[in-house]
Amino acid sequence: MSSGKIVHFGVRPKVVSDRLEATQPATPGTLRVFVRDLVLPCRIGVHRHEKEGPQRVRINLDLLVKVPGAELHDELARVVSYETVTDGIRALCAGRHINLVETLAERIADLCLADPRVRSVTVRVEKLDIFQDAESAGVEIVREHP
Repeated sequence: MSSGKIVHFGVRPKVVSDRLEATQPATPGTLRVFVRDLVLPCRIGVHRHEKEGPQRVRINLDLLVKVPGAELHDELARVVSYETVTDGIRALCAGRHINLVETLAERIADLCLADPRVRSVTVRVEKLDIFQDAESAGVEIVREHP
């Protein structure tokens, strides 16, 4: 259990996750779009000390995407853009306070699934500075397009 205070021991080492494993292999007619180890400040948590300011979260995504029927013609508009997805995640993290990592994961999944080309998404959200004796704590969810 957390002591109620986030304690840092000198300079924290570079944060590298254990990598989100592919939950579904890309099949004919699909491709995978992913984002690895996106670390952002986020106002998140239920405890009083977590509401005093942002803390670091690490986000990993894996999207299973339907391949466009037409040729890509090397045009960004024809693909699911990881830049658009990460911009949306940055906006979520910069917004109002969120109590639960589960809520943030669901909002990220909803953001990804808003694009009808996305068949499914795996989202992992980790708080990085919660426990002195653990690198992270968080949640991983899998959601499919309705």
